[in-house]
Amino acid sequence: QVQLVESGGGLVQAGGSLRLSCAASGRTFSDYTMAWFRQAPGKEREFVVAIDRRGDTTDHATAVKGRFTISRDNAKNSGYLQMNSLKPDDTAVYYCAARIPRLSTYATHYPYWGQGTQVTVSS
Repeated sequence: QVQLVESGGGLVQAGGSLRLSCAASGRTFSDYTMAWFRQAPGKEREFVVAIDRRGDTTDHATAVKGRFTISRDNAKNSGYLQMNSLKPDDTAVYYCAARIPRLSTYATHYPYWGQGTQVTVSS
């Protein structure tokens, strides 16, 4: 199995940018599809973006298309989420997740999760 640790969250003004990182350990990172989900207070966890094992294919939630970019570096056992043009509605705890083998937008399909990192966007 794989262990995941997120970092890079923080407080940013609307219109700003943040880059989240997800460090993986354990089983070979390149075996896993990786995704980012987020959960705002009082709301269900929602899909943000996912990337396949090789980094060839991505899938984005409509709300973040054109603003968020997912990437991965399998040699470094790491994944990344570049978030630009942030909005107050993006405020949430962001989670890195992994599964084998294919992309999915459903949180229940991902057995491996990090602890989350808080992103707060002020207006």
